[in-house]
Amino acid sequence: MTTINPIETRPLRPLFLSYLFPAMIGMLLMSVNILVDGIFVSHGVGPTALAGVNIAVPIFSILLSISLWIGMGGATLFSISLGEGNKKRAHQLFTLSFTTMIVVVMTLILILLLNLKKISYIFGASDATFPYVQEYLHVILIFGVFYTIENLLSIFIRNDGNPKLAMMGLITTSVLNIILNYIFIFMLNYGVTGCALATALSTIIGTSVLCLHFFRKQSELKFVRKFFSLSDLKKIFAIGLPSFIVEASVAVIVILYNVTFLHYLGSDGVTAYAMINYIHTVLLTVFLGVGMALQPLVSYHHGARLIGRLTALLKIGIATAFILGLTTVIIATLFPSQLIALFGDSTFEIRNMAAQGFVHFAIGYVFLGVNMVFAEFFQSIEKIRLATTIMLLRSIILFIPALVLLPKFFGPQAIWWTFPVAEGITALLIFIFMKKKTFTIFSEGSSLKAL
Repeated sequence: MTTINPIETRPLRPLFLSYLFPAMIGMLLMSVNILVDGIFVSHGVGPTALAGVNIAVPIFSILLSISLWIGMGGATLFSISLGEGNKKRAHQLFTLSFTTMIVVVMTLILILLLNLKKISYIFGASDATFPYVQEYLHVILIFGVFYTIENLLSIFIRNDGNPKLAMMGLITTSVLNIILNYIFIFMLNYGVTGCALATALSTIIGTSVLCLHFFRKQSELKFVRKFFSLSDLKKIFAIGLPSFIVEASVAVIVILYNVTFLHYLGSDGVTAYAMINYIHTVLLTVFLGVGMALQPLVSYHHGARLIGRLTALLKIGIATAFILGLTTVIIATLFPSQLIALFGDSTFEIRNMAAQGFVHFAIGYVFLGVNMVFAEFFQSIEKIRLATTIMLLRSIILFIPALVLLPKFFGPQAIWWTFPVAEGITALLIFIFMKKKTFTIFSEGSSLKAL
């Protein structure tokens, strides 16, 4: 007898919420981990050491983006296979994703270690900061494979119906990172090396927590000998591409904003944006969490061809993202000064510039969440062109012209409108497209194949 997976029959709202909160908390903790390292280094080692760690962070982010790329691509196909009832293929996809990521990451780490000095200077290191960059990255890169394993496992475990354990692994890592940072930096005086060791050791222990999933009776995360398929490998990289674009575009957007603010408002503008970017980094992970919660459910229902529940899931995701976005705008409008005060201590002029700017900037969150939900939805049902187009529209195609033209025609304050304008136009284009194509996406007969 074939048993029906509870995912197929459980009411959708409580099912979605059971994935939503662990996903949001997990994504939040990933962003907080990087902030924690900066806080401890700045107070325990000094500003030059902090600059060194900040230079190393983008290299750290490259490893994260690769694990997201392969993890999201593989996990989407994994859930679709489970929905289709093809457990054998699901096992092969998990093994292929895990093995591919190990090979790619280890190769990249070896290249980085052999060219550490050259790469550090390309990323902005100087003679003063390089010793700290080297000290931090030596440890991070040696243990970097564990960081990517933790991220990939948390994605697959969420897709295998255990979002709470995925969250607990990341909570373990974050709490231990704080404790070990304090011990290594303030008690043992290990400096930047202590910070890197704290990150590495906490990640290894957090990964060990995630490995408990393999002992779960219902676990479908199984390693198999015969797993390689070139067509599946291509699909993994294709489906995971939108997730990679999200992570990779963050660094590009920050650089472009910094250059523009420096040109129009000088160093004060850059500092004001830095304060807002701290808030934005945290909020972005919250909205990413909505998409992360949606993906396993959408992929499974797509594989099972449960079109009615698939449509309902999309509506629940859009409503959740819109409510979160609207709540963010209301809070930003009512308490901008208080929010800015949490993330920076500077002159009154800079704080005032940041507070006024954030009121305009925050309008973009109404659209950001909706755009992320649609991109994640299309990615989860293997409509990669649509998902990739949405990500490129909001982060490159619409963003760059808006950043160039708005301040030129409407003055420096219009820089703050770049984010809401790019996200708003993207959302408008999505709804125009959906209005024309809804019947082909959700018709029972087409089974989502018409696009």
